[in-house]
Amino acid sequence: MPAVICGSLAFDTIMTFEGRFAEQILPDQLHILNVSFLVPALRREFGGCAGNIAYSLRQLGGTPLPMATVGSDGAEYVARLDTLGISTEFVREVEGAYTAQAMIMTDRDNNQITAFHPGAMGQAHTTQIAARAGINIGIISPDGRDAMLQHADQLKAAGIPFVFDPGQGLPMFDGKDLAHFVELATWVTVNDYEAKLLCDRTGLSIAELSKRVEGLIVTLGAEGCEVWVASEKTLVPPVKAAEVVDPTGCGDAFRGALLFGLEKGWPLARCAELGNRVGAHKIAYRGGQNYTLGAEQFDL
Repeated sequence: MPAVICGSLAFDTIMTFEGRFAEQILPDQLHILNVSFLVPALRREFGGCAGNIAYSLRQLGGTPLPMATVGSDGAEYVARLDTLGISTEFVREVEGAYTAQAMIMTDRDNNQITAFHPGAMGQAHTTQIAARAGINIGIISPDGRDAMLQHADQLKAAGIPFVFDPGQGLPMFDGKDLAHFVELATWVTVNDYEAKLLCDRTGLSIAELSKRVEGLIVTLGAEGCEVWVASEKTLVPPVKAAEVVDPTGCGDAFRGALLFGLEKGWPLARCAELGNRVGAHKIAYRGGQNYTLGAEQFDL
């Protein structure tokens, strides 16, 4: 069954810094921060949360329906989605704007600094979600602020259960907004830093938040992830990566696997196990959409 994936389509400019950020940034001098990083390696990739999640889901054999906006420079991205067999029915071009752009710098410890230009993503709210036969799951991933708010309301009104995945968009919302998202959502997924911020802004613990949804996942990077259901925590162990090359898009690869499992009615812990395996596979490849998967590879 198709899954509506609300989020960004973006071009990623990925740079590699061969040192460590921690050795270049002085904590007691942040008020006068003025640093420059030499980045010998640079490349441009297809990215954005909606694009990366759709790619992961499609690789597993799912049917993604990305809902996103591109700018007047986005024809190449739309053509790529078509080539991959990913529907562009809900992808809209915004004239006079650039497609969203992410400038991502990664150091030798896989820490990242990202600058993001939203461009056409700022008009994502003008595309609306309505009930439609055959669509039985969705996800709200980082997007324009208005789009995230409105699409969450529209998914709820359409009776489509969805994952709330605020990601790097979480700081745009106050505690009231975030509590509203949680009340609308069926599942929530955040990383460990986002979990702390979500708790701080809502005034609720992870255990308390998990009682308001069917399940909540906190990803822990190389440490695996926590699955919370009705305030009970299960630790899903990590999968060791064969090679650590580039963390860009690993979280999105995990979420594509999560959607795949949820659509099939799997228990949340099993969905997270697949997510860990897909994320560990993806990290051995550069960029968010250059790996290949197959259902037979994961015994699905």
